[in-house]
Amino acid sequence: MKVRHARAVAARWVREHASTAPDFAGAFLSGSSVWLPEDAELPAASDIDVMVVTTAPRPPAKLGKFSWDGVLLEVTYLTWNEIPSAEAVLADYHLAGCFRTRTVLADPTGRLTDLHERCATRYAERPWVLRRCAAARARIVDGLGALRTARGPGTMGARTADGPGALRAGDPPHDQVTAWLFPTGVTTHVLLTAGLRNPTIRLRYLAARTLLEEYGHADVHEELLALLGCADMTRRRAGEHLRAMTAAFDAAAQVAATPFFFSSDITPAARPIAVDGGQALIDRGDHREGVFWTAATYARCLKILAHDAPETYATFTPGFAALRADLGIPTPTALTRRAQDVLTFLPRLWKVTEAILDANPDVRGR
Repeated sequence: MKVRHARAVAARWVREHASTAPDFAGAFLSGSSVWLPEDAELPAASDIDVMVVTTAPRPPAKLGKFSWDGVLLEVTYLTWNEIPSAEAVLADYHLAGCFRTRTVLADPTGRLTDLHERCATRYAERPWVLRRCAAARARIVDGLGALRTARGPGTMGARTADGPGALRAGDPPHDQVTAWLFPTGVTTHVLLTAGLRNPTIRLRYLAARTLLEEYGHADVHEELLALLGCADMTRRRAGEHLRAMTAAFDAAAQVAATPFFFSSDITPAARPIAVDGGQALIDRGDHREGVFWTAATYARCLKILAHDAPETYATFTPGFAALRADLGIPTPTALTRRAQDVLTFLPRLWKVTEAILDANPDVRGR
């Protein structure tokens, strides 16, 4: 299916469903699809992300992934407070890319079109690019800097994938790994932001490799994989971990009832992304770059099972323990040590980030 057609389907869903709500204020595209040419083929392991703006004081719960008219949509709600100005959007390394091109699907007030026009002309200005890179770096520092092993029954501060949180030292390994994994993965986003590339979620390590190779820093990609713990992982071993995760995925997708922010990622409709997409990476030799999402998805599946099917939870923990061991994070102490490794790496990461900014011909205002 062409990207153009998938976007048209998303626009039709907005028109027929989202726009009928009394607090509807507009909608725009987000995610990887906004970085693809309209005549490109939409990858099989991709969805179309739709952001629906509401005038409600607080946004409704994320609608998540669902199939509609042959397209996998992912719908998220946000308020005007989250996109109050062009300056706020330009400083956000995820949101800025949504307004660099025409992504508006519906705009009854005209505010989204105005945001696009104000952001598109300034998106590649060096001060704004640098500010977005710094915001990504701060996310790493905030997340990993708070991660520490508690003594006794105290707490282990952490920032989970959806924001700040606090983990107790006795919390299950899947929560502890999540608290380390996502801030560690933001190292790729710092670089991708400097390259004016999509700070993609699932394929972040693959995208970072491409960028680093283009700018002559291929060695840095190996360092990123080493920080993640999978630099030496073989294709065979990555396949074994994917199969273990798949078993947990299928079990969790059947019993999921507790609403988590990631719930729609663990459903039969999302299986082509998490499972088939992971297998595609392994098949073409990009197995190391797929480990991040295998680990993230595995942890999410275990969280669902722990809440909604505790009687089967233990069935799937040995595979996760094996993955943790292969990544070198079998214990909270190891996680804390590895978090410090990433923080220690940040000055080198920033030096490479500035080198990419200096060499990027599309960045304006040197």
